Amino acid sequence: MLIAGELSYLFAYLPALHKNLFPLKELMIKNTYKYITIGIAAAASVLSLNLTSCVTIPKGAKAVRPFDRSKYLGSWYEIARMDFKFEKGLSHVTATYSLINDQTIRVDNKGYDMNSKKWKESIGKAKFVGNPAEARLKVSFFGPFYAGYSVIAIDPEYRYALIAGNNLKYMWLLSRGKSMPAQVRERYLSIAEELGYDTAQLVWTDQR
Repeated sequence: MLIAGELSYLFAYLPALHKNLFPLKELMIKNTYKYITIGIAAAASVLSLNLTSCVTIPKGAKAVRPFDRSKYLGSWYEIARMDFKFEKGLSHVTATYSLINDQTIRVDNKGYDMNSKKWKESIGKAKFVGNPAEARLKVSFFGPFYAGYSVIAIDPEYRYALIAGNNLKYMWLLSRGKSMPAQVRERYLSIAEELGYDTAQLVWTDQR
């Protein structure tokens, strides 16, 4: 409990105390904003790194080079796929590629959901990871989130293609028609198996 003399001393000291503490308060606020800004920048860097790191190719796989983008554009039928949640239960799957601009390709995937008896469509975009002469791309259907999409085998006439995703969980066989010749199919399966794909897990798309 303060006596009268101590109270007088305290009241006399308060203006000086406030004067000294105010700059300290400002400094604390500035430092707080500084650390928040640094934290946001660091988080953005980590997010950017994670998004970039999602664009991968299976170990040992090589994207087709040289690659002719103009010959690859157009519609393709899905012959087979490593099944995943966004394509589960779909038949009559097609993929159509068209130019948005020099750097971006529009990706239009369609398929018939045999359970709901409805057609489903997903619109995305694709960009080359590096040199457009190499068939290594990144594809996005969800904002800034990209995944790897690499053409690892294709015939000279661009009629049949083998596509690898980020890893051994994703793979597609595509054809300009609703079927693929047996010799082409077997060659592509052999390439996939050498990379480590379990081709017994492939879903063969109903295109009838």
